[in-house]
Amino acid sequence: MMKTEIGASGKSQSQATPRKHRVMVVDDHPIVRQGLALLINQESDLLVCGEAEEATGAMHVLASAKPDILIIDISLNGPDGIDLLKNIRNSNRTLPVLILSMHDESIYAERALRAGANGYIMKQEATEKVLVALRRILGGEIYVSDRIANKMLKHYITGSGTLRHSSIADLSDRELEVFRLIGEGHGTRQIAEELHLSVKTVESYQAHIKEKLSLRSARELMQHAIQWNMNEKTA
Repeated sequence: MMKTEIGASGKSQSQATPRKHRVMVVDDHPIVRQGLALLINQESDLLVCGEAEEATGAMHVLASAKPDILIIDISLNGPDGIDLLKNIRNSNRTLPVLILSMHDESIYAERALRAGANGYIMKQEATEKVLVALRRILGGEIYVSDRIANKMLKHYITGSGTLRHSSIADLSDRELEVFRLIGEGHGTRQIAEELHLSVKTVESYQAHIKEKLSLRSARELMQHAIQWNMNEKTA
């Protein structure tokens, strides 16, 4: 007669509670982290195992939390989410990462995927879609919105239709981060401190941005950046 194996908890293996997938959340807004934790922890197959508010802290938490998947916001204090993702990919090529952002996906989704993300979702989406994205990525899929998926498919088939948003798409990841901070009213020295760069390096990025966007002065650069940020928030 076949015997049923009993674990230390006294339950048979067939009755044992399924292992939950461990999720780590990196976002600089406590209310967002708390909201995601409440959403995720009520699921039978998911559990938040760690939180961080910035990139350096995230690397420390990552080592001890041992997550199965990360949720990373692009806009962090200091190095942004894309920088954090690249840093993670230097040591771990396979850890699934979902990028969460308020920024226009037509600009950032492709950048995030190129940097090694497994998915991109905007904060404006319904909370249930975060759960859908997590489960799809844990299942080995890539998650993006239908709109971005269609554009990527068009580009793959025709070799055209790249995900562009005027000349902003020509900016590098770091240039785009500097541009965003300028639009939020940050001065050169403040940007340098926030991104842990020298003032001279930030000035170099500003010069490259002006050249790529055909802007003639720092004043035009600031006006253009502020307008772009305003459009981002109302998109």
